[in-house]
Amino acid sequence: MCLTPRAGCSRVGAARQVPRHILPKGIPGRVCVTWGRSRTPTKYLMGWHCLEAYNIHVNGVLHCRVRYSQLLGLHEQLRKEYGANVVPAFPPKKIFTLTPAEVEQRREQLEKYMQAVRQDPTLGVSETFNSFLRKAQQETQQIPTEEVVLEVLLSNGQKVKVTILTSDQTEDVLEAVASKLDLPDDLVGYFSLFLVRETKDGAFSFVRKLQEFELPYVSVTSLHNSEFRIILRKSYWDSSYDDDVMEHRVGLNLLYAQTVSDIEHGWILVNKEQHRQLKSLQEKVSKKEFIRLAQTLKYYGYLKFDPCVTDFPEKGCHVVVSAGNNELNFQVRLPNEQIKEGSFKVTRMRCWRVTSSVPMSNGPSGSSPGKSEVKLELAFEYLMSKDRLQWVTITSPQAIMLSICLQSMVDELMVKKSGGSIRKMFRRRANGALRRSDSQQAVKSPPLLDSPDASREPMAKLSSKLTSVSLRGISHSSSANDVGANDFHGNYAFEGIGDEDL
Repeated sequence: MCLTPRAGCSRVGAARQVPRHILPKGIPGRVCVTWGRSRTPTKYLMGWHCLEAYNIHVNGVLHCRVRYSQLLGLHEQLRKEYGANVVPAFPPKKIFTLTPAEVEQRREQLEKYMQAVRQDPTLGVSETFNSFLRKAQQETQQIPTEEVVLEVLLSNGQKVKVTILTSDQTEDVLEAVASKLDLPDDLVGYFSLFLVRETKDGAFSFVRKLQEFELPYVSVTSLHNSEFRIILRKSYWDSSYDDDVMEHRVGLNLLYAQTVSDIEHGWILVNKEQHRQLKSLQEKVSKKEFIRLAQTLKYYGYLKFDPCVTDFPEKGCHVVVSAGNNELNFQVRLPNEQIKEGSFKVTRMRCWRVTSSVPMSNGPSGSSPGKSEVKLELAFEYLMSKDRLQWVTITSPQAIMLSICLQSMVDELMVKKSGGSIRKMFRRRANGALRRSDSQQAVKSPPLLDSPDASREPMAKLSSKLTSVSLRGISHSSSANDVGANDFHGNYAFEGIGDEDL
């Protein structure tokens, strides 16, 4: 977390580079806290009383607005539940009105406090902390608790309408969708809800995976933009887990619909002969065989991101990044218009971090801090050879989603290394039973594949491995410098590899 003055407050300055502490396990994404003044009515004074307000942002969008006293209440509750030796120190109260310098000092102290709590493996995932953020989100957006119908999309564009409460958290909504589709309890953990932005061609640009500290209905409606949607998609990377999902009819249909969609949008590369075979399997309604064939294709199970910019192998190169198979795949367009392709394995990333540039301007008091443009960068330190590490930076609005992908890949690798399994029963309610919908909705079978896009094949033929490109040192950008040791996200998967893995 970070605290910076929000648009509309009295402090003015140029764009400020704010280092993002790397996302350890359980950390959802870019959380930024800003402060300002809010005019709030009190019962003791006539008219309006000016109070300090702290705005918590997630990925550049306003999540909630809280007062110092509310944060203090959270701190006291955490101390009560976990002990003073576990909870970090909280900025003390002040008797007199704060000077501008003291306001900034408190902002910095609260920033450090919230970062420490969010990154703690116990406090950061606690129900106390998450429920505080959920309640504050609902109060800030002034959305009362009531029953509503929420529309969730499947990969094939099918709409699943579920009746929920506006105060239902992410897991509640996922449970409702699973119930509507009649997805078995032990398969729900293989899927997640994602906030996406629908593009003009019907594809989806992934914003983030919805987390337990937020209310999906409030998160999507507070954006006031119909392009933002919630989509259900598998949340694992290892294709061997497909076998678990395909054991059940609904799981098979969801996986099949997602695979067809990924092929149609060019996320999975298919040549003419492979396309003919896939279409033949579709006509025979051989869904498992369709998926088995798709598993052998390039980029199966990858998430494809919007075009962005990287400094590898040269500064300012345009790149399309895909995440999957425990790697980040780069398709780089060099300044000479050559296209190069290569992959960075997650097991060779020593650490990574997300940084941001937060603009600080003296905007109108009514302006929404959620609309401030935040420049995000993902930087990772990569083992290029046995004794040489190099930083690689990606500048993208989807940097948070990229970081979440890396973390989930590491989590999967560590579970597999320990002999565990991601198969798990979904959280049960106090009465021991999942909420089940009175009416189920079948997953519709997607239409037959369209003819393959011929323009995609030359791209693959032109590509060559990035290892053939001479490497250049990383530029001294803000994302790779001026960050303390605690800002790095250590990679346990990296620490466990040996020379035979390189």
